[in-house]
Amino acid sequence: MTAAVMGIDSSTQSCTVELRHAGTGHLLSSGRAPHPTTRPPVSEQHPQDWWDALVLASRAAIAALEEPVEVVGVSVGAQCHGLVATDRDGRLIRPAKLWNDTTSGPQARAMLADRGAPWWAEQVGLLPSAAITISKLAWLAEHEPDAIPRIDRLHVPHDWLTFRLTGRHVTDRSDASGTGYYSSHTGRWRPDLLQEFVGERDWSGALPQVLGPEESAGRVTDEAAAALGITAGAVVGPGGGDQHLAAQGIGLQPGDCAYSLGTSGVVLASSDTPVHDTTGEIDGVADVTGRWLPLVCTLNATKVTDTVARLLDVDHATLGDLALAAPVTPDRPVLAAYLDGERSPRLPEARGMLSGLAGDLSREQLALAAFEGVVLGLWRGARRMVDFGVPDHGRAIVLGGGARSAAYRQVVADLSGRDTITVDAPEATARGAAVQAAALVHGESVAAMTRHWAPETVSVTTPRDDRATGLVDRYQRLAAVQADGTTF
Repeated sequence: MTAAVMGIDSSTQSCTVELRHAGTGHLLSSGRAPHPTTRPPVSEQHPQDWWDALVLASRAAIAALEEPVEVVGVSVGAQCHGLVATDRDGRLIRPAKLWNDTTSGPQARAMLADRGAPWWAEQVGLLPSAAITISKLAWLAEHEPDAIPRIDRLHVPHDWLTFRLTGRHVTDRSDASGTGYYSSHTGRWRPDLLQEFVGERDWSGALPQVLGPEESAGRVTDEAAAALGITAGAVVGPGGGDQHLAAQGIGLQPGDCAYSLGTSGVVLASSDTPVHDTTGEIDGVADVTGRWLPLVCTLNATKVTDTVARLLDVDHATLGDLALAAPVTPDRPVLAAYLDGERSPRLPEARGMLSGLAGDLSREQLALAAFEGVVLGLWRGARRMVDFGVPDHGRAIVLGGGARSAAYRQVVADLSGRDTITVDAPEATARGAAVQAAALVHGESVAAMTRHWAPETVSVTTPRDDRATGLVDRYQRLAAVQADGTTF
């Protein structure tokens, strides 16, 4: 019987399962099931729904196989930061607050004011925001204080799913470093921060064991295997955060820079050393290989082009055609694409600003400004990472839904000044989880298995225009107006 590994991506929207040949990495089948929809500011899901979706997705993948397989390895990637708290009987105390739940913004601001940005950057590698777990715990302490003494175990989403698979309370360094109470550069939990900002109690027993990159989380229990429709006993990897495992799924190597274009945007790279950015723009988190994965998140990515497509009453393909037909002139309109505030830079109250309008403004120019505005936000993050010594001599890789757009690929190529590629990894997180599972099965490092299973290049876009000259300076001046809080 063919040996297979199962890679799991439990995202905000859905659960995706990929079954891959344990030896070659060839995709054998996949399955997907939706999660309940959420909408900020209160964005919550019940973790049981994640498990139910995993069961459905696993069984769908099993049913789609051409011939039976033996699943010998499993790994879980999931949305980061979400707060999952259970009591001493293992019962969920409340629904999980997700990464995009913004109700803990006041608690995050209070923590930042108390210690200051340089201190947080140095101590844990990232600044408090409404996204991270410690802010959500501080919200819980203020609004549902009776829940705090009931907490026996703290999880983030991938930890809890791994617990359902194995019965072990474990995590990995990538997801731990996004909680706000773990020091990624020292590899230690910071229960003192929970005591200071959440509540006076012994938190050390509530924190999961942090596994190394190639350390097993355990094996799939009989109960979990029966639910998923697989044989019990498969080795389970330490798992990781969604972006962290996606990096392995696309074959990210030192020197590469990846641009992830979804509703929000992420630019990420690989680093041998941790990054401490006192402005908070770079999250200096750990990766799943033993290195670090500095990344910059923007709130405004493909939803910006969605908005402009709606205004122009065209579909996405037509919007891209319009943008590529626009002349790349020095005085073309430029957009600071902060439609709903921004995370990087930290401008939660900002709104979008379009500059350089003239009486002959064309549909093509407006379409181009939308694509360039999105990519400029990510390019800004990529340049900031270089300022911190992160190497960028390798490839520019575009992934996510926006990678299907020729206009996005062209703008990334032109701004980065290098060939921009897409790779055969449409479900990058699930693929990366499968890479991690295969590494454990074969006794190899995750980094080595990432190289062995590197996906094929699907497209190459070469730079066509020098977009950086003039445009970058105008964009940065426009962003500075927003940072000053100027309103018109």
